[in-house]
Amino acid sequence: MISQFSLALWLLNILLDTCGQLAFKAATHNSTRFSGLAYWRHMLRHGWIWLGAACYVLEFVLWLAFLSLVPLSVAMMLGSINVVVVMAAARVWLKERLSRWRVIGIVLIALGVTAVGMG
Repeated sequence: MISQFSLALWLLNILLDTCGQLAFKAATHNSTRFSGLAYWRHMLRHGWIWLGAACYVLEFVLWLAFLSLVPLSVAMMLGSINVVVVMAAARVWLKERLSRWRVIGIVLIALGVTAVGMG
């Protein structure tokens, strides 16, 4: 069983990973009309890419703190729930389509994380 502090670190990690992924996706919005160096200049001018990078830096620090408190085997299993949360957030906010296989994958990952959390 993990402590409340470890749980808070884990939840913040999930939140930051999800925000970072969505911010990076938002940074690429309307950038397909550019190519090469212009593509990167266009993205770097928008705050979304910087928000995504900041989320990832903070997430890295929180992940290290989480790893210092939880066994690696447990941390890795709990960390895999990020995939589920990011896919659900992309569905809700970005209206991305989830195929049947992705939904099956989400369910299997969620069941695995639940089993690890209970054990």
